[in-house]
Amino acid sequence: EVQVVESGGGQVQAGGSLRLSCTASGLGTFDGFAIAWFRQAPGKGREAVGCLTKNRYAYSGDSVKGRFAVSSDSAKTTVYLQMNNLKPEDTAIYYCAVDSTWCYEHMSYWGKGTLVTVSS
Repeated sequence: EVQVVESGGGQVQAGGSLRLSCTASGLGTFDGFAIAWFRQAPGKGREAVGCLTKNRYAYSGDSVKGRFAVSSDSAKTTVYLQMNNLKPEDTAIYYCAVDSTWCYEHMSYWGKGTLVTVSS
């Protein structure tokens, strides 16, 4: 059974930084998988904020470009979402998702999320 776990959420003041981590049991490593970060703010739909493709190309969503970055450790067991210059509108539950194909809305494996709260 694959279990995806996010960690690193918390409360931070506007302008601050947080780094979220994503790990998965039952896969071995993330080699051969695409990993995405999504978020869902209260009362809003789910939004993609970053992706690490199977070819290890990382990109961020338009709304967070220049502030958020996706990366992986060298062992390919942890994927990070580095969030800088956080704004109150970044407050959301952040989810990590994993799939053997690409980053998209209906990826196979999802974590339960970690809450990020940004205060003004």
